[in-house]
Amino acid sequence: MKKFWRIILTNQNLIYKVILLVACSFLVVYLFPKGAKFKYEFQKGKPWQYASLYAPFDFSVLKSSTELDAEKQAILESQFPYYRADSEVYEGVKNAYASQFSNFFSLPASSKEYQELYDFGFLLLEQTYLNGVLPPGFDQKGGERVFLIKGNVESTIDKDQFVKIETLQESIDYLLNKTAFANYRTPFYKLFFEIVLPNISLDEKFTSNAINQSLSDISPYRGLIKENSIIIKQGEVVEGEKLQMLISLRDEFESQLWNELNYYWIIFGYTILVVLTFMSLILFINNYRPSIFEDNREITFIFLNMVGMIALTTIVVNFDVRLLYAVPICILPLILKTFFDPRLGLFTHVITILNLGFVVPNSFEFVFLQLMVGIVTILSSTQLQNRANLFITVGRIVLVYLVGYIAFTITHEGGIDKIDFLVIGLFLLNGLLTLFAQPLIYLYERLFKLVSDVSLLELSDTNAQLLKQLSDRAPGTFHHSLQVANLAETAANEIGANALLVRVGALYHDIGKMNSPTYFSENQTGSVSPHEEMPPVQSAKIIINHVAEGIEMAKKFKLPDRIIDFIRTHHGNSWVYFFYKKAQELGEHADEKDFRYPGPRPFSKETAILMMSDAVEAASKSLREPTVDKIQQFVDTIINKQIDEKQFNDCNITLSEIETVKKVLSKKLINIYHLRVEYPE
Repeated sequence: MKKFWRIILTNQNLIYKVILLVACSFLVVYLFPKGAKFKYEFQKGKPWQYASLYAPFDFSVLKSSTELDAEKQAILESQFPYYRADSEVYEGVKNAYASQFSNFFSLPASSKEYQELYDFGFLLLEQTYLNGVLPPGFDQKGGERVFLIKGNVESTIDKDQFVKIETLQESIDYLLNKTAFANYRTPFYKLFFEIVLPNISLDEKFTSNAINQSLSDISPYRGLIKENSIIIKQGEVVEGEKLQMLISLRDEFESQLWNELNYYWIIFGYTILVVLTFMSLILFINNYRPSIFEDNREITFIFLNMVGMIALTTIVVNFDVRLLYAVPICILPLILKTFFDPRLGLFTHVITILNLGFVVPNSFEFVFLQLMVGIVTILSSTQLQNRANLFITVGRIVLVYLVGYIAFTITHEGGIDKIDFLVIGLFLLNGLLTLFAQPLIYLYERLFKLVSDVSLLELSDTNAQLLKQLSDRAPGTFHHSLQVANLAETAANEIGANALLVRVGALYHDIGKMNSPTYFSENQTGSVSPHEEMPPVQSAKIIINHVAEGIEMAKKFKLPDRIIDFIRTHHGNSWVYFFYKKAQELGEHADEKDFRYPGPRPFSKETAILMMSDAVEAASKSLREPTVDKIQQFVDTIINKQIDEKQFNDCNITLSEIETVKKVLSKKLINIYHLRVEYPE
């Protein structure tokens, strides 16, 4: 059991990466469509490039969107509106008629003529409310059919069969003109205008439900293709009926209910493909970015961003595939380039869009366009800490999207008249969303303790709190750090290292000297050194401790780990040779470990450049009567000694790059001393 746990502990970094890869793979596969993927790619207006295709099973042909829209429009135009008659209004009007009739007719209530007038008026009222009375303002076009609901009875009538309040007098005249009661026209006018109320209203809810029901009854299919029927022959152009049959077959194929065995085979296939892509990324990082591979935090950061972008795009596609190009996929390479380097950013971008190819429609177009945009993003995104540069990068991204989309439209449609301005709007939205890369970078710096150029620029400000303290308490060290920063930055630019990172590392590499500034020669104002009164071992301890004290101070001020690495490695595990030799001369017992820095040795090009620049700048103060040859020999001697001590064995800097650094440092020192090369006569 102990052996098992020992193996686990020894390989915990590798085990973590395996778990991360498996977890991310399963998460991505979970997001993928669960049906089989149609194995043929086709585009409208393009020839069918495969062998002749026969129907593998019976399937229905879907109506095109144009056909469905036409049917929906026909329903909307032909649907009769529903009107509802209010029986309570009519009952109220009848009661009002009975109670107010005598007020408008001055005849004895017991007379025969009074009773005949009353009965006639009641019939007149019934005729008025036979279909119903419309309220004022209703449009009443002749010939327009409507549904009328009275109680539980539904009937169809012409809309002009309703009586309108505005035309009530005309309706009364029409009914009176053919009777013996025409002389009583005026009292009937007055009575009806007093009591008649509208009882017809448009039932919008019932009408809407009827329309929705009719729309839902539309069949999405318009035909059946039998198994083994020819669908399209090789070389035929994909358009019209052929296009609709292919779309129908694809949709039917991908939506079929697969049995359990088929389902698990599909999942297994997706898993293999996703694992292959993720393994490619892991191998790339292991072979070409070993420092990142060893850092589980950075590996996790890369995979979380990649899986997050895949998840976001998949969710958008499932919600509405038309919004696909609104997803700001280029945020991923932008962020990875900011925190790491362009190659890793581009490689991760490629892996991401390859996985998205399983999800999106027209995967070739998508992958091609995103690949082009990703390359432009990587090549054009420089110094994102400058907001103007970010806007320029986003402008280029949108431009490539637009040019690519227009080019694809021309190849598919044979012209630009079919350009969809909604898609162009989505590209513009994509550009706006890409601007969120900057706040995301700031957030990631805090969450994952990573370093971007933005934070490096903030740290490089000599008015920063820690550098201000260094300037006040150890001015000589501060000046030395500035000189080293200038040397290291120039050297880093020459060999393609991160110049800004080296500069910031150089500014902070000696902050530990603030605790005992006078023990370091650059801060000593007189000719007497405090080391003269101290044992060599104690002097060496004070000198060596500036590294540990610098690390402690950097952590207190929450400097990023990548900056602390420069403090930790700028002396590697080299000797404090002066005091070791002095101890030997005094006959004291000199234990090697008491005179050696704890390390580690530099493990990146940047930390190696700082070690060389620091040693050369510090030692250059001892040069007497410097000449060009003397400076070049001096630089060679110092750096060759570091090579002999194997200080650069743990970093990926080459001998050729070290030679370049030597030349840069020599040239800078020659300029500092204002020397000129002496030419032979």
